[in-house]
Amino acid sequence: MAIDPSTTPSPVPAGIPCWIELACREQAVAERFYGALFGWTYTTQRDPATSDGRYAIATLDTVPVGGLYRAAQGAPLGWMPHLSVPHTASAAEWVEHLGGKLTLGPMPIPQRGTILHAYDACGAPVVFWEVPPDWQFVTGIPNTFSGADLNTHDGVAADHFYTKLFTYGSHQIGDGESLDYVEWLIEHEPVLYRYVMGSEYSLDTPPHWLVYFDIDPARGVDAVAGEALMNGGTVVIQPYDTPFGRMSILADPEGAVFAVIDHSRVSEDWGRAEVDDPYDD
Repeated sequence: MAIDPSTTPSPVPAGIPCWIELACREQAVAERFYGALFGWTYTTQRDPATSDGRYAIATLDTVPVGGLYRAAQGAPLGWMPHLSVPHTASAAEWVEHLGGKLTLGPMPIPQRGTILHAYDACGAPVVFWEVPPDWQFVTGIPNTFSGADLNTHDGVAADHFYTKLFTYGSHQIGDGESLDYVEWLIEHEPVLYRYVMGSEYSLDTPPHWLVYFDIDPARGVDAVAGEALMNGGTVVIQPYDTPFGRMSILADPEGAVFAVIDHSRVSEDWGRAEVDDPYDD
């Protein structure tokens, strides 16, 4: 038995991304960068799980779109999607049963439910969240979360872990060999994507998530990439066309990597470009 998305009492079905979070070194630097790029504003809350007890809620037109916090010394940095679960205690049991490893929690966060940090069966970090009934997280509009890829060296382990945990459907959208790119679905709707890292990544690149943000077609991905540069960021991969839209991979001033995508610009003639490893320091 897995976590059934149809029986969860949560306001968010099980297995759905319910939050995104940036672990950074200098919170003020990150807030300025994403505020300039996406128009976000911030409110600060107390959070016992962060290194300095502070947690910034990013908002767009007063609605929450994600969180930023200062990571502890030596902790991994970057963007992380959080996945909804009805009960973190049950999720913890399943994580271990399916070959994952618990790293923190379950831990209650005042007014924000209960979280569980873990590594999945392919070694990627992942956060599970039992959110409160009044949970708010806006997605799917410009300057907000659009989706996420799990980049891994072991697609079989990743597929087994998440499809058993959440009863995701799994559909290969690459050719399974030169391009092993799978979408995970709930009721035939894509929820997340899994990519087996190709030769563009070094063999020692750890498994990781790539978070995507929606871009307004009137603004365009190319313009956003230029704005990222002007605000101290980096263009890791120049804008290019895909069947999902025109996209670019960027990094903020501290090197946290993320993607931007304009879903109105699609291409049928596409394959992942041979590029330098965007996670190579």
